[in-house]
Amino acid sequence: MNWDQLAEAYLAVAHEVFSDMRPRIEAVAEDLAARIERGNKVMICGNGGSAGDAQHFAGELVNRFLFDRRPYAGIALTTDTSVLTAIGNDYGYDEVFSKQVQGLGIAGDALIGISTSGNADNVCRAFTVARDLDIHTVALTGGSGGRLAPLADEVLCVASTNSTPRIQEGHGVIIHALCERIEEILR
Repeated sequence: MNWDQLAEAYLAVAHEVFSDMRPRIEAVAEDLAARIERGNKVMICGNGGSAGDAQHFAGELVNRFLFDRRPYAGIALTTDTSVLTAIGNDYGYDEVFSKQVQGLGIAGDALIGISTSGNADNVCRAFTVARDLDIHTVALTGGSGGRLAPLADEVLCVASTNSTPRIQEGHGVIIHALCERIEEILR
């Protein structure tokens, strides 16, 4: 491992998030805060490490980030093993998020899809269903944005790299920035 190269790659992603993406992150945070304030929920999905990010994001919304405050309506679509395995068994893994969006989502909610490549079939299908239900979609992706980017209302793409670990690090910074800004707005 070349620590200097690792540091340089990480700092490039951090610069992209804090500089280039700042206006888009701010706009997404304001939109999510307004939806939460109106009584809508934020649903979040992803696979593998992105599933962990979805759970982390939902936990910060429901519990707290920096301040003691009322819980916000956030749900990770990655956590109910009975639902996931039933849908996966009966309909296939590509439907595990879209069926949940159909069952849980209402117009005005938000769906955040996290996919480092932007090509996760189950996340893309969930966005297609969300669009039909008038659910606002936000893609956290990387590289070129993949197939998910054109399906999203808002795209937060760590475009400076195709490295999955660096994209995931960028997503972590984005998630924390969104949580902190949402709390500031709603506090």
